[in-house]
Amino acid sequence: MLKGKTALVTGSTSGIGLAIAKALAQQGANIVLNGFGDAQVPKAEIEALGVRAEYHGADMSKPDQIEDMMSFAASKFGRVDVLVNNAGIQHVAKVEDFPTERWDAIIAINLTSAFHTTRLAIPAMREANWGRVINIASAHGLVASAQKSAYVAAKHGIVGLTKSVALETATTGVTANAICPGWVLTQLVQKQIDDRAAREGITAAQAQNDLLGEKQPSLQFTTVEQLGGLAVFLCSPAADQVRGVAWAMDGGWTAQ
Repeated sequence: MLKGKTALVTGSTSGIGLAIAKALAQQGANIVLNGFGDAQVPKAEIEALGVRAEYHGADMSKPDQIEDMMSFAASKFGRVDVLVNNAGIQHVAKVEDFPTERWDAIIAINLTSAFHTTRLAIPAMREANWGRVINIASAHGLVASAQKSAYVAAKHGIVGLTKSVALETATTGVTANAICPGWVLTQLVQKQIDDRAAREGITAAQAQNDLLGEKQPSLQFTTVEQLGGLAVFLCSPAADQVRGVAWAMDGGWTAQ
């Protein structure tokens, strides 16, 4: 379905971003990876799917590096057809205790970076009259939790940005949508489970069940493969009129 097209996925050397990159690669898209850590293994995994893969290590808090990454993608593949804004960080603290530098970093990486990539990708998408902007928001883009003020603010902002871009491109072949995952069993969430088990003197299985029970009625994690499948759908012709949607994939979290 995406043969000959190029997808740039930020924060894609592991976790949700890598799973989405793989799902798009399986549909034939060439991939531009971005993120910290070792890029050779994920790059090889993408190339094993029969497409081209490139990597750019832009720090998503630095506008000049984002601009360089977008220019790099255009130089390698002509343009970015599918932009997936996935890069994100987290910090948990009460608002009065929240370090200002952590607030600034979360807003920069989780929200402002998506503005920069989008503004740079849209012109070529408009010219081609086809493009997909997929922003990875969160259940926290729709509802709040305590001690996550910066993350909640950024994810609500991503949902708003998505809607505005969708309206601005509504008469074109370019769409913009947000995916709002609930709990996904990433390394970060596994650490929360392990810490909870140690703190409360319970098993990891019980800590996991308690964590899910607080928010996610299905008592099951959303998987990275499911998120990849939704991203593929949003790139399909069936989703041509899905515009400005904040699509919850959260086991019922935001239905409560």
